[in-house]
Amino acid sequence: MKLPVIKKRFLALIMLAFSLISLPAFTAIPALTEEGTVVPTLAPMLEVVMPAVVHIATEGKRTVETSPFFNDPLFERFFGVPRQPRERRTQGLGSGVVFDAKRGYIITNSHVIDGADNIKVTLKDGRSFEASLIGADPGADIAVIKIDASNLKSIPLAKPGETRVGDFVLAIGNPFGLQQTVTSGIVSALGRSGLGIESYEDFIQTDASINPGNSGGALVNLKGELIGINTAILGPNGGNVGIGFAIPINMVQSITDQLIEHGEVRRGRLGIGIQDLTPELARAFNISARRGAVVSQVEEDSPAAEADIQVGDVIVAVNGKAVKSASELRNAVGLLRAGTKIDLVLLREGKRKQIMVRIEEPKKEKFKGNLLSNKLGGATFSNNPNGEQGVLVLEIQPGSPASRAGLMQGDIILSVNRRPVNSVEEMKAAVSGNQQTLVMNILRGGRGLFLLIQ
Repeated sequence: MKLPVIKKRFLALIMLAFSLISLPAFTAIPALTEEGTVVPTLAPMLEVVMPAVVHIATEGKRTVETSPFFNDPLFERFFGVPRQPRERRTQGLGSGVVFDAKRGYIITNSHVIDGADNIKVTLKDGRSFEASLIGADPGADIAVIKIDASNLKSIPLAKPGETRVGDFVLAIGNPFGLQQTVTSGIVSALGRSGLGIESYEDFIQTDASINPGNSGGALVNLKGELIGINTAILGPNGGNVGIGFAIPINMVQSITDQLIEHGEVRRGRLGIGIQDLTPELARAFNISARRGAVVSQVEEDSPAAEADIQVGDVIVAVNGKAVKSASELRNAVGLLRAGTKIDLVLLREGKRKQIMVRIEEPKKEKFKGNLLSNKLGGATFSNNPNGEQGVLVLEIQPGSPASRAGLMQGDIILSVNRRPVNSVEEMKAAVSGNQQTLVMNILRGGRGLFLLIQ
């Protein structure tokens, strides 16, 4: 039996009213069409959220290295051509999220603004502003920029720990320069780490389409709450295959607070070297645990040494939260500020032991590359934070010998001439043994490469 049109619309309005009462604010709600049909839509929530997602365009300079032939002193002397590195202008696109509308603070990825001389922010309403950099943390790929603008909109933050696998989510950003694009999916996994994308990883994995240009954009739940910052994808040739990653909001908040306060992240340091607990090591240590972080090294005069942490200890929990791997322990400590006390649970000779440790700032010992070799002039090196493997390249002067050799700021030098280096002292020893040729194994952007310096 067919109902009159008026009755259909009356029933539809009743259904709409009940749905609005039962659903939380800004979630997917039904919409009433002209024909009186009720259909689900996310439009009301997106109308509130999307003004907080911005488009970011950057400009910068990058040194373009010439052929070694043109850097030959004989060539310079014969032809009278000075050895000058060329520079070219670079442009980049990305996304950002307004999280403090009153002060004009915007979160984005560190790689979006890396090397930028000019940062331009365009809002959904078409207004554009020059942004200033407040601080960046390449280790977690988070940066904070600031604009002086009125009538900004921000996104409410989700409560940490509420996001679950299977939750519906939306990715909002500017892929391929297409502003204000929305894609949908679900949370595919939580706590993804060990991917080699960033130094500190605790990703939300989603199948919502994330493409180049989405970096720094918002991942929101159906209540319109920010649960993460989109940062990376896994796929052939940079295309989307349904595996995208976002930095969870609890990690974003911790880093953002420090960037605003200090302009940098002052991570804590235990002073230990760690590795994953394997079944073979568990049997060798005669312990029942199958997951944890094995202490492989303890630095002298470090917080770990003072707390009597020993080589062979297996750390299984930090502040009441289970630790399943070395990367989880590194993330947990790396997100805490220097001076914080942490409660560690570890296994030693099969017995459970609880230790309180006060973490401290990493030692900032650094040295100039020209003191090691003329080939490394213009570079500044330091120990890698948190006792991690390798030596960090702190600074590179444009046009310097180190720059022409191919070293870049942020590189992590793992070995020199096949000798592993875990401190500036070890690097000094490795370089001093051979001044003619240096073969460096480098970690750059999560990927390893060899660099030959002659």
